[in-house]
Amino acid sequence: MTYNGFLATLPKEIRLFIATFVVILSIGYFTGLLFIQHTEATSPSGIEENYLGNEEDEEAAVMKFKKGDREMLTTVHTHILSMSFIFFLLGGLVWMTHAPKKWKLFLTIEPFLSVILTFGGIYLMWSGIGWFKYVVIVSGILMTVCFTGAASLVLWHCARPKK
Repeated sequence: MTYNGFLATLPKEIRLFIATFVVILSIGYFTGLLFIQHTEATSPSGIEENYLGNEEDEEAAVMKFKKGDREMLTTVHTHILSMSFIFFLLGGLVWMTHAPKKWKLFLTIEPFLSVILTFGGIYLMWSGIGWFKYVVIVSGILMTVCFTGAASLVLWHCARPKK
């Protein structure tokens, strides 16, 4: 079966359907990033404060408390499951584009590693291994770069049919 470049050969209506899905998926993904920015969890100290609380800071503008066991397990569980599904669907579409195999391999495998490092890292940081906040930042950035690259690649091939 030939799958390389298959996306661009699909009928216009199916490519429009796929493009619409990827746009809506992207809106959801980037809305999540806006939420992270809104909670000020975009810096090492912000990530730590978001999960470990800031009760000792009497001058904090917003009081935050350490997340409980249930809340942490729910956050990690739901994010790992949903992000895995997102990257599985997007990855399947990436493999149908016409791009170098090494790029496609990176764009489809790396996000799964980043999901584990990001959300596992949040859990480990919360558990007391503070330096994982840096792993969370790096893996989160890499995950977003891969999402953006994959979504752009798919949208490009939906917009530019094979001649």
